[in-house]
Amino acid sequence: MNQIRIEGFHRLNGEVRIQGSKNAALPMMAAAVLCKGEVILHHCPDITDVHLMKEIIKGLGGKAFYKNHTMYLDCTKIERTTIPKKEAEKMRSSIVLMGSLLGRKKEVCIPWPGGCVIGKRPIDLHLSALEKMGAEFTEEDRGLKGKTEGLKGTRIVFPKISVGATQNVILASVLAKGTTILENCACEPEVQWLCRFLRKGGAKIKETKNRMIEIEGIKSLHAVEYEVPPDRIVAGTYLCASAITRSNICLVGAPKDEMKAILSLYQKMGGQYEWIGGKLSLCSQEVNVPVLCQKTEVYPGFPTDLQSPVLAVLSGIKGKSCLIETIFENRFRVAGELKKMGANIRIDGAKAEIYGGKLHGAEVEAQELRGGAALVLAGLAAKGVTTVKNIEYIERGYEDICRDLSQLGAVMERK
Repeated sequence: MNQIRIEGFHRLNGEVRIQGSKNAALPMMAAAVLCKGEVILHHCPDITDVHLMKEIIKGLGGKAFYKNHTMYLDCTKIERTTIPKKEAEKMRSSIVLMGSLLGRKKEVCIPWPGGCVIGKRPIDLHLSALEKMGAEFTEEDRGLKGKTEGLKGTRIVFPKISVGATQNVILASVLAKGTTILENCACEPEVQWLCRFLRKGGAKIKETKNRMIEIEGIKSLHAVEYEVPPDRIVAGTYLCASAITRSNICLVGAPKDEMKAILSLYQKMGGQYEWIGGKLSLCSQEVNVPVLCQKTEVYPGFPTDLQSPVLAVLSGIKGKSCLIETIFENRFRVAGELKKMGANIRIDGAKAEIYGGKLHGAEVEAQELRGGAALVLAGLAAKGVTTVKNIEYIERGYEDICRDLSQLGAVMERK
């Protein structure tokens, strides 16, 4: 069965190494489509979504091989432009291949992307920006077909900050004719890492501090060898594991510059931390302070991907806390499962009021990636046994959450 059994009420101790970033690796893999020559990605996470992207690239005619946390890609002779339906429908990140294929092959056919059910997440921002560059799109039965006689640089002002749309247009602009200027861009670390990766392949990209990116188109990108950065969301999740169990642990290789928002909240809850070399030392014995109000925001604000794990933590802190979700309209779905464990959570639109108390074990189901991780965290602090079903959602972004937490002393097993 695809589930995790957790025996709660055990303190954690020790250290765990942070895996490579899912949200950085996937756009880099999409960028490999633009490269003539081999792309080697070290520290690439061994997760479902990475392997789905690998199969998509193979389906397009590229070469893809994964071994020992290193991904080897060669799209030099890529010919096909229809993204395989089976894999694309399972992951939303397949949408960034739209920009790469339009830039390299001048056409793309993509099924409607899948992934987690945490909101509508329309792709209109992607399409309108690419249309300004000269792409034309037609809707087909189960997807989109895009064509262009050649993308041309232009000025694009995003009406709303979007990580995916920013990445897609960057990928489309690298081989476009002329200069593209993007305004009101997302500045998430994953966007910055994509730009660094592309520059190593020869791209001419300039970033500014006022959410502007300038890309001067070139004819082709060359081979790239790169290391995927550590996953800030996995690091934040394991910080929450420390907090919810009131334990002291160390995160090895956590991304220091990218964790300021979650560490600020952690301190407000009573946690203490110290950076020692490349390790983040967490002391959570005094985590007992409710949070008056915390909003999710675009980077450098508090990340929406950590809202569900924090929701689990606050469910175990006495007093009233409040979380406000500003990014996705359906991200409180996990509250219903947490209630099965005794959580007292009241949802009013984009606002969650949490009245903390004691949690108990229960049988619950993961409905999406980060919510699934939150249920595992709740199980660590709950009295009795918790069974989390549908862990295939969790495996989309966490290499082996059971292995990592067991290494820290959690009593849990995958069944």
